[in-house]
Amino acid sequence: MDYFKKLGALLTSFDLKTSGKWFVLSCLIGIVAGLGGIVFDVLIQVVQHNTLVAIAGFDHPQTVGEHSIYESEKNEVAFSPWWMLGVITLGGLASGIIVYNIAPEAEGHGTDAAIDAFHNKRGLILPRVPIVKTIASALTLGTGGSAGREGPIAQIGAGFGSWVATVLKLSARDRRIMLAAGVGAGIGAIFRAPLAGALFAAEIMYSNADFESDVIVPAAMSSIIAYSVYCMSLPQELQFIPLFGDGLHHTVDSHFELIPYTILSVILSLAAMFYVKTFYGTNRIFKAIPIKPMFKPAIGAFLTGIVGIGMYYLFNKDLQALSVMSTGYGILQDALTSAAKISVPLLLTVAVVKVFTTSLTIGSGGSGGVFGPSMVIGGCVGTATGRILQDLWPEMVTQPEAYGLVGMAGFFSGAAHAPISTIIMVSEITGNYSLLLPTMLSSTLCFVLCQKVHLYQKQYPSRLDSPAHRGDFLIDVLEGSHVSDVFDPGRKIQLIHQSKTLDEIVHSLAGTQQHYFPVVDDEGRIIGIFSEDDVRAYLYDETIWKLALARDIMQSNFVKVRPDDDLNTVMQRFTAINVEALPVVDQEDSGILLGMLNRKETIGYYNQQLMKHKRAGEESEG
Repeated sequence: MDYFKKLGALLTSFDLKTSGKWFVLSCLIGIVAGLGGIVFDVLIQVVQHNTLVAIAGFDHPQTVGEHSIYESEKNEVAFSPWWMLGVITLGGLASGIIVYNIAPEAEGHGTDAAIDAFHNKRGLILPRVPIVKTIASALTLGTGGSAGREGPIAQIGAGFGSWVATVLKLSARDRRIMLAAGVGAGIGAIFRAPLAGALFAAEIMYSNADFESDVIVPAAMSSIIAYSVYCMSLPQELQFIPLFGDGLHHTVDSHFELIPYTILSVILSLAAMFYVKTFYGTNRIFKAIPIKPMFKPAIGAFLTGIVGIGMYYLFNKDLQALSVMSTGYGILQDALTSAAKISVPLLLTVAVVKVFTTSLTIGSGGSGGVFGPSMVIGGCVGTATGRILQDLWPEMVTQPEAYGLVGMAGFFSGAAHAPISTIIMVSEITGNYSLLLPTMLSSTLCFVLCQKVHLYQKQYPSRLDSPAHRGDFLIDVLEGSHVSDVFDPGRKIQLIHQSKTLDEIVHSLAGTQQHYFPVVDDEGRIIGIFSEDDVRAYLYDETIWKLALARDIMQSNFVKVRPDDDLNTVMQRFTAINVEALPVVDQEDSGILLGMLNRKETIGYYNQQLMKHKRAGEESEG
C-alpha cells in the first residue's frame, strides 16, 4: 500500500487539467484492459472448446481477423443439436449461480452498469464485479448464448479504473473519468478499434447528441494502450488486420445511391425499435417469473437452444442458421464479403430470430454484451435489404454487401444513441472508410428516428440532466445571473432605527414574517443587521429590555451584496456565513439599502432557469 500512497501523492501533484497525470493513469488502465481482453478471449475459447466443440461437435465460425488457440486441432466429434441444447442450458445455469450468489450487479449487459455507476454512484464499481462478469460471460458465450463481448470487457476496464481511483483516493470526478476511460480501453481492445473506443466512452453516457468531453483524451490514451497490448497477443499476420479483414473495399459511385441508403435507414430504425422493445419486454417477463433469479438464465439459455435447433432444421441443417446463437460473427463475415452465397430468407430470419435469442439470453439475467448481436442483426438486415434493392434497381445498387456494413452502423446508432462512435467503429473493424458518406447518413437518420427507444436505459439525455454534473451546471447558471435578476426592490422591508429599544423591537417582531432586520441611522443609511435569533438571546434577561438598543444587538460587520454581483458568488456567501438573507446595497454607495435577497428565492430562480434550459432543449429536439 506504500506504493499506492507514493503514486497517489505523485498524481495529486499534477494539475487536474494537465495531460501528465492522465497519461500515467490511462496507461495503467490501458494495460489492464488489454490484458483483461486477452484473458477474456482465451477464457471464452477454452469454455467453447471443452463444451460445444468437445461435447456437441459444434465450432462457431470466426471472422477473418479472429485468432483461435485451438485452430490447429481438428474436431472429430459429430455435431449433435441435442447435446448442444444440454451444453447451453448448463452454461446458463452455471452463469446464473455464479452471478447471483457472488455479484448480482454483474447480470445483463455490463455497459449499462458502467453508465449507471458513472452517473449515480460517483464512479464506484465493486472490485468483484468485473471478475464475476468475466467468468459468467465466458460461460454464457462459450456455451452458445447469444451475446456480445463488449459489455464484459468494458466492465473490466471500468472496474479497474474505478478501483485505482479509489485506492489512490482521487476525487469522484477523477474516478468517473477513469471509469469511462476503462470502458473506452475495453472496447478499443476487443474490437481493435482504438479511436472508436475513445469516442464510444464519451458518447455512450448520454442519449442525446452530447459528449462527456473530459473523458475523450484519457479514453484515447487508454484505448491506444489496450489495443496495442491486446494485438501483441495475436499472430504477426493478424496484428494489423481489422476484425472483419481488410478486403472490404466497397465504394459509392453516385450520389443517387443515397436514396436506397435512406430507405435502408428507415428499415433499420424499425428493426432497432423492435429489438429494444423485444429485449426489455422479455426482461420484464423473466422478472415476473416466480423462481429464484439464479435459475432464470438457464431457462433463457434453454429456450435459446430450442430456437437454434429449430433454425437448424428449418434451413435443412445449414450450420449458418445457428448464427442466432453465440456471437454470430460467422454469417456476418459472409454477408459482408459474399452476400450472394447467403439467401435473403436466411439473412432476414437470422436477423429477426437473433433479436429473440439475444433477448432470451441477456434478458433472462445471463451475462454478456448487446453490441455484438446488434452488429449481426444490423448487418443481416442491411445485406438482405441491399439484395432486395439490387433486384429492384440493379444499376443503382451494385454492392449489396455495402448495405450490410452501413446496416451495422445505422442499427446500433438508432438503438444505442451513439452515432459518431458507431460510424468510426464500423469503419475500423472492417477497414473500410470509403462508405463514410452513406454510413453517416444512415447513422444520423436512425439516431433521429429512434429517439423514443433506449437500448442503454441508464443513459441520461444530456450533461444538464446527469447527477454527475449538477454542481457544474449550478455554477454555470448562477454565474450567468446577477442579484438584480432575482431580488425585488419594491418589496416592503421593515427597517429598525439604531435607537430603538429591545422592548420596542420585540413587540415589532410579533407582527411581521420578516426574519432579518436592517438597522439604519438618522439619515436612513444601513449600519448593521440582526436576526430573530440575535433578539432571542436577550429574551430571558428582562432587566436590559429597555436599556439595550438596536445598535447594541446588531452585527455591524455584516456581509452585503450589490445588484451586479453574480449569483454564484452570492450562494458562496450564503453558505460561508450560513444565513438565509443578505442586504442588497447600491452599486456605488454601500450605505444605501435597496432591498433584501433571500436564499430561497435564489435557489428558486436557479431551478426556474434550469427548467427553462431543459424545455428549450426538448423543444429543439422536437
